[in-house]
Amino acid sequence: MITLSQANCEGWVPSATDINGGVGNYGSCCHEVDVWEGNSVSTAFTVHPCTAGVQSSRCTGTACDGGLTGTCDPEGCDFNPYRMGNKTYYGPGKLVDSSSKLTVVTQFFTNNNSTTGLLSEIRRLYIQNGKVIQNSKVNIPGMAAYDSITSAYCTAQEKVLLDRGFDQRGGLNATTKAMVYGMVLAMSVWEDHTSSMLWLDSNYPIDGDPSKAGISRGDCSVTSGKPEDVESSATTARVTFSNIKYGDIGSTYTV
Repeated sequence: MITLSQANCEGWVPSATDINGGVGNYGSCCHEVDVWEGNSVSTAFTVHPCTAGVQSSRCTGTACDGGLTGTCDPEGCDFNPYRMGNKTYYGPGKLVDSSSKLTVVTQFFTNNNSTTGLLSEIRRLYIQNGKVIQNSKVNIPGMAAYDSITSAYCTAQEKVLLDRGFDQRGGLNATTKAMVYGMVLAMSVWEDHTSSMLWLDSNYPIDGDPSKAGISRGDCSVTSGKPEDVESSATTARVTFSNIKYGDIGSTYTV
């Protein structure tokens, strides 16, 4: 474990409960593909493109910010079934039952169906109890019934939900360049010192109208997810990542 301190990180101010969580003078901007983020309540897969090069780069000031001023798109183009209008798809006892073991399948398609083409679509499947469960479909006024991340889906999401930033930072084409260069797979259990994971499983922003499309992302309270609460109440929380595979489309699972 590497412990950071204010002494060796210029301007670093650690959070009250975690010396490794905080803010400082600089940030690190890099392309990101969240293959699977989830807890027992909500899940999402998200693409975060950047206007910078394919390698990680240091940022400062407004270049680290969100909105349209930052180098990278912090919100990203996400597919959260609950947020996109299907509240019965994922969770304990739902179609994809988060209380039982499941297999997450992520498929990356290119515009010419070759490994050298441009990324054009990211699809999601779940395998549970010997059955393939297709991804949920969008059920939001003003959007078609998309069930995957494509440029058309991301553009429609930006227009209807006002999630600005994805197309302006190059969209899937920018992500293609980063994936060709090479991206690191990271797996972890983590907590959020900035927004308490509410962007994943509650109403976000917290002052938004939950009846408005895109605001409600899960059943959790807007007061939930605080790191100090998680650290005291979920000390035995764990996750098992196993049987990790990659290969041609359809080759990594059997039913």
